[in-house]
Amino acid sequence: MNLNKVFLLGNLTFDPEIRTTPNGKMVCSFRVATNRIWIDKETGEKKQLTEYHRVVTWGRLAEIASQYLKKGRLVFVEGRLVTRSWEDANGVKKSRTEIVAERLQLGPRKTEQTELKEAPQEQIEEEIPIIEEDEDVNIEEIPF
Repeated sequence: MNLNKVFLLGNLTFDPEIRTTPNGKMVCSFRVATNRIWIDKETGEKKQLTEYHRVVTWGRLAEIASQYLKKGRLVFVEGRLVTRSWEDANGVKKSRTEIVAERLQLGPRKTEQTELKEAPQEQIEEEIPIIEEDEDVNIEEIPF
């Protein structure tokens, strides 16, 4: 049995870039930063390592990602690893490993209260939509 599955929870480092392939299919790419934090056993000091991941979405998921994701926003990505190889104009072989997203879960929206850094007066549970690659979604139904 084989499994190629990736789960990422991180923040976008740039606004998503959307484009259309020559055959008319939408594709959206964005980068997600994830942090690993640990305590150094020898020094006792807190350490942090940031990894950057390139994520690609296709079709309807690409449209949704380009509309709702913005730099700095939290996103949960579920997908698979894909490595592409090609030769550049000078004949140099290049490759890139990306995550092809199959599902996205958008992070919480900033509210006026959080932007003003006020303490919330009551907890309000917000339903965060989960969007799958093959799911037909009406954008008007997403509460953003």
